[in-house]
Amino acid sequence: MSHLQFWSIVFVVSNLLHFLGTWKIYKQAGKNPLMALVPVYNAILIFEIIGKPKWWTLLLFVPVINLFIFPVIWIELAKGFGKDGPKYSWLSVLSLGLYVVYLNYDNKSEYIKDRTRVEKSEFAKWVDSIVFAVVAATIVHSYFIQPYVIPTSSLEKTLLVGDFLFVSKYHYGARTPISPIAAPMVHDSIPGTGMKSYLNIELPYFRFPGFQKIKRNEIVVFNWPGDTLKTMWGDYSGEFTYKPIDKKTNYVKRCVAIAGDSLHIIDGYIHINGKRSVFNEKAKPQFTYFVKTKKPRSLSLEEIYNRYMVNRGEATYDSRRDVYSFSMDKENADKLRNNPKVKSIERQIVSGGVFDKGVFPHDEQYPWSQDNFGPLYIPKAGVTVELNSKTIPFYKRIIADYEANDLVIMDDDIFINGQQVSSYTFKQDYYWMMGDNRHRSLDARFFGFTPFDHVVGKPILIWMSWDTNGKTLLDKIRWERLFTTVHGQGGLKSYWYYALLFILIVSGINRYFTKKNKDKKA
Repeated sequence: MSHLQFWSIVFVVSNLLHFLGTWKIYKQAGKNPLMALVPVYNAILIFEIIGKPKWWTLLLFVPVINLFIFPVIWIELAKGFGKDGPKYSWLSVLSLGLYVVYLNYDNKSEYIKDRTRVEKSEFAKWVDSIVFAVVAATIVHSYFIQPYVIPTSSLEKTLLVGDFLFVSKYHYGARTPISPIAAPMVHDSIPGTGMKSYLNIELPYFRFPGFQKIKRNEIVVFNWPGDTLKTMWGDYSGEFTYKPIDKKTNYVKRCVAIAGDSLHIIDGYIHINGKRSVFNEKAKPQFTYFVKTKKPRSLSLEEIYNRYMVNRGEATYDSRRDVYSFSMDKENADKLRNNPKVKSIERQIVSGGVFDKGVFPHDEQYPWSQDNFGPLYIPKAGVTVELNSKTIPFYKRIIADYEANDLVIMDDDIFINGQQVSSYTFKQDYYWMMGDNRHRSLDARFFGFTPFDHVVGKPILIWMSWDTNGKTLLDKIRWERLFTTVHGQGGLKSYWYYALLFILIVSGINRYFTKKNKDKKA
């Protein structure tokens, strides 16, 4: 059964159940009870009956948001029978609306036509406020702006561990929730419980039009395609942990290659379409360096961390070889090279030629490394590629998993959906996501392509930055990073003072009108 057939059946059955459970309410409210059978119009009438705006009908078709609207309908209908208060509200919600069905058929219950005669209790007002706040926050979170925190150092120096971001959903087009029945404003699990936050019911993928496409070298938040280390390393044996796309782990990386590009990594440097990539001032690619000093341990760890901007806790020292190793950008590497204590400094380069099963495409034909990789074509929607024993390792996961085909490989013969083929046409665009901290990033060099349907959004603002290594509260806040933009040219520019001024102005206006309303009532 296809998704369309399944949801068509659900739509028809739900409207029939709605009629059977509410026809009497329509009749007692002065409406034609047969209208309870008419899709969409029955919802408009219900909102009219319970005294809510008719445009709320639209919210019933917004995944996740509708989970809050249905309980509101049940509670308000119960109130229409004079059943107000916490007890009846809980009965309505916990029975999934069946309490309203009981009232509909209960001869002792009579629906109150004029809802204006029923004064709201304090509990009802409290529920209305909470529902409005949660619905508004969920709409913003799902379709406009999502908060996100940087957990690892894969983009270190560009984005720091402890940076709190606002991620725009509308730049690339907001993706509607694929898991329609899920707890709001949490990801794949309910905090503190370890329980899944969603039911395994999925809607078809849909994305609203965006106003820009992903640009090369932009930082992007996306759902990690592999989602488990096991599959990322190319091991598909045993049990596979399945998650809907929107519940896969959130990742943030730099999109170094877009659909249609040819990517080649040579000695750690990225080349796109034959040219070495050039990053703007905000991008700080880092590599692991081996540093030897003239005297053993003459460099202190504090000097390494503070003077050369190395991420705290990442520097190591090998006493047998008298060698330090840590990641840093070229600017600080050149600065360290001029330190009179330093004897030599060498950038780590992992040579190719030896098969590493952890490196994409996890095939012995391609003995690539994280520093010497490719060349590789990044798939583009509508482009057809030849399929054979040499190309199938790159595209088998795209064909079978991301584009949902039945793929069978028998020796040198390839079958897609039961037909033997020698080529394949891609259905969507793909991207190559990498971290700036080259040797401390689990990225596309290991898990491969990222499909466009896995893209979450574009980070636009660092609104808070928290350094756990700070000694005092004031030290823990990275003040220079507050309200700084993620993209754009030039170095960091903080808009913190502008934001503070805006908050003070809004607060002042709110206090003025609050006082004015109190004076009127007095």
